Amino acid sequence: MSDLYRSALQTRFAKAPQLPPLPGEEEEDEEAGDSLGSLPTGMGPPAAPSRTPRSARKHTPNPAFSPISAQGYFEQAMQVSVPTSDLDFRVYYSPPKFEDGTVIICHHGAGYSGLTFACMAKEITDMSKGECGVLAYDCRGHGKTKHIDSSQSPAEENLDIEILTNDLVNLVRTVFPDPQTSPSLLLVGHSLGGSVSVRTCPILQQHQYRITGVAVIDVVEEFTLEALPLMHSLLNARPEGFDSPEEAIEWHVKTNTIRNPASARVSVPGIIVPAPEGSPRSTPAYLWRTPLRSTAPYWTSWFTGLSSKFLSSRTARLLILAGTERLDKELMIGQMQGKFQLVVIPGVGHMVQEDNPTRMAEVLVEFWRRNERVVVGVKKVGEL
Repeated sequence: MSDLYRSALQTRFAKAPQLPPLPGEEEEDEEAGDSLGSLPTGMGPPAAPSRTPRSARKHTPNPAFSPISAQGYFEQAMQVSVPTSDLDFRVYYSPPKFEDGTVIICHHGAGYSGLTFACMAKEITDMSKGECGVLAYDCRGHGKTKHIDSSQSPAEENLDIEILTNDLVNLVRTVFPDPQTSPSLLLVGHSLGGSVSVRTCPILQQHQYRITGVAVIDVVEEFTLEALPLMHSLLNARPEGFDSPEEAIEWHVKTNTIRNPASARVSVPGIIVPAPEGSPRSTPAYLWRTPLRSTAPYWTSWFTGLSSKFLSSRTARLLILAGTERLDKELMIGQMQGKFQLVVIPGVGHMVQEDNPTRMAEVLVEFWRRNERVVVGVKKVGEL
């Protein structure tokens, strides 16, 4: 919410393959598409699309912005087949090291991927000494999540909020099929992912999963909805593509879209793909992976009703914001009634988990400890 508002007004994975180097996987060279810019996000200053023919470009990649593999941030990377969603999900996972541990399930915002949580995930596992595991995944139409039985293109993907919610429910039920033996779950979502996580919480509880809490990162319904009409203008300020992954990383850092170069070097390569063979010579060498404009019909539904659903969640609630902008009326009343914990992290942009992964991890681990490792006489966040 923050940047856009300012500019607008364990066992189951035991046999899984170890995390392959990212980027640089062979399959990346054969993929093509556009990518979704974040929603909502600061898009940086206006930048004209590059039209120089690829063969004539002389820009030398800057090694200071070279991609970094996510291998050191998650223990495992795998494709998880979920027939109920007709999807083969790309999942990044560091399991808890204890039987009574908790798994923090992370849903990224529109246009990003599970790797947006990479640096934060490493911090969480270290800070919790392995009691907390982290599972982040690429949602429908993003990253390396693909359809099982179709060659549907990202531009044709249905990103309706109910479908995205069902996808997360189906993934959890596939990964942890028995709620009685499943670890407790802490649902964390950034921007669009926050809306999905909030809607997923009561459904998983109906299936008898134990939900420790739900955390929403940098999205407030009222201000996000007010800013949505400006999204097309913001998209016009983005480059059509880039000459190299290094250039894409550099653009994100220098426009303050992501303020932490180390995190950008891990996450940005996952949101671009090589231009398809046979593209016009004016086409940049790398394009955005998923088209944002085609998702415009879904934008309003993603965030409508978020505040009321968040406040009615029957679990501990946490809202993390990047700035001190006022809450909408519903959240302000809820905060005065002590219905949720509010944390404001200064000095970051909309990509809070990337800009300051250490502080984000501290907030989430403290929230988890208070609500999962609660002691007698201490109320959980949101309890009256």
